[in-house]
Amino acid sequence: MSASVRKRWRRTQVRVLSAILPPTSFVPGIDHERCSDFLARYRREVPFLMQLALNLSVLVFLFSPPLTGAGLRPALALSPVRLERHCAGLARHRIYHLRQATLMLKTVAGLVWGADPAVRDSLGLAPYAEDPRDRRRS
Repeated sequence: MSASVRKRWRRTQVRVLSAILPPTSFVPGIDHERCSDFLARYRREVPFLMQLALNLSVLVFLFSPPLTGAGLRPALALSPVRLERHCAGLARHRIYHLRQATLMLKTVAGLVWGADPAVRDSLGLAPYAEDPRDRRRS
């Protein structure tokens, strides 16, 4: 995969994760720069099946709006109201595999979101220490 395609795909992943955990009046949403850095590290550190699961979940999210009644366009081309309807519909869809894709996206988005110092500050929590960036062995 060329560098430009990889960069565009990562940007799409960031937008999807941001749609899954949008900002509210109480807490900020996903910081795009931090999310992009996290996804680069995620790609280097996780097993192939986890990478595959994230990529397939993003594709499911992008192309499933007709299944959730949100419209016929890809998810990122929907209006904010329809995008929110799509996120909610996908999370409670009767087809198990669609719900699983949503769970995967929420899990990865939560890892990014929960480590953000701005989010932790808004929740009254201390920021995490800097990641040593080495493999942990148990």
